[in-house]
Amino acid sequence: MHLVGLAPQDDCDAPVNVPPPSSRDRTLCLYVVNGGHAADHRLPLMATMRDRGFMVEAAVPSGSHAERRLTDEGYACHPIPLSRQGIYPAQELKSVHHLYRLYRRLRPSLVHHATIKPVLYGSIAARLAGVPNVVNAITGLGYIYTQDSRRARALRHVVNALYRQAFAHPHQVTVFQNEADRDMLLDLGLLKERDCVVIPGSGVDVERFHVSDEPSGTPVAILPARMLWDKGVGEFVAAARLLRQRGIVARLALVGMPDPGNPASIPQPRIDAWVEEGIVEYWGHRDDMPQVMRDAHVVCLPSYREGLPKVLLEAAASGRPVVTVDAPGCRNALMPDVSGLMVPPRDADALADALERLLTNAGLRRRMGEAGRRLAEQRFANVHIMQAMLDVYRTLGID
Repeated sequence: MHLVGLAPQDDCDAPVNVPPPSSRDRTLCLYVVNGGHAADHRLPLMATMRDRGFMVEAAVPSGSHAERRLTDEGYACHPIPLSRQGIYPAQELKSVHHLYRLYRRLRPSLVHHATIKPVLYGSIAARLAGVPNVVNAITGLGYIYTQDSRRARALRHVVNALYRQAFAHPHQVTVFQNEADRDMLLDLGLLKERDCVVIPGSGVDVERFHVSDEPSGTPVAILPARMLWDKGVGEFVAAARLLRQRGIVARLALVGMPDPGNPASIPQPRIDAWVEEGIVEYWGHRDDMPQVMRDAHVVCLPSYREGLPKVLLEAAASGRPVVTVDAPGCRNALMPDVSGLMVPPRDADALADALERLLTNAGLRRRMGEAGRRLAEQRFANVHIMQAMLDVYRTLGID
């Protein structure tokens, strides 16, 4: 990975020239996130930087779960008008302008953007405002790259153009969670390989998520995710129907909430109908994920595409076998046939077969769970991911 120096910007307002800090306590690292999960995933890195003596602050939508979560952890939060719903030109320009003004006022030495809109709009604003160093975290390519509807194709052209502008910052690193996402954007000519690095996920706390005995009683398989069609929820429900038709005694549960800001969100009435039919249980949103893992025997995520799904890392750290699909991101979170089972995407029959295999074989679950725990400790533990991120910062002179 090779990075070039900061070049002057052509802007009607003179860009801020941020002098190099003389000490860490004058170095502001600003984290820009647009959702509660993104905030949760950045917290270990933010805590690491704060412990190392850096100033650490956040920019988040006002009144959001992210703001509450980060404020509770003692971080100063700057409100930003960033909507997760659709792309509306007037609103998006307002977001870019607000971020531009924020960056000029705070003069951060590093801005770290996570999720699509902060990456797109924050990077453009950072270039205009003269922010010297930018890290963009691509945590997944989202709905517009997993769907082939007319709407998704139209949005893809817009987002590709915005990515091209976002990645034009002369001193930035783009962090991908898997090689497939990186290669897709490279093939589209949106950025240069020298400015990319792949770090496998955002890490997992192997102390908080630890191995426990399986719960007694009927085996339980859970799908913990936002209730979106492209998380494979429909295939999971179809697999549950098949297992019931086969006479398999098991409980299958959905864990998570619909996301109305996402075009792929599943309406709550549809979920309620599944529950009423007796096909699946619905546990809703849960903040106590270690307990959720302890209450399960198998963790399933048949998502069509991911960055690197944290929930599968949490399952591995908890000693629970996983069932997932051979899709970008998902395939990177397990050792197939060692720590879990992998099936083709969008294949309810294959998914039912894999779930049946694990739900009816306690010995196999135990062996795969033990292998998953080793994988989490050796590859995905926070300590490894934080060191990789600190290496990225070091290439930008933040050390």
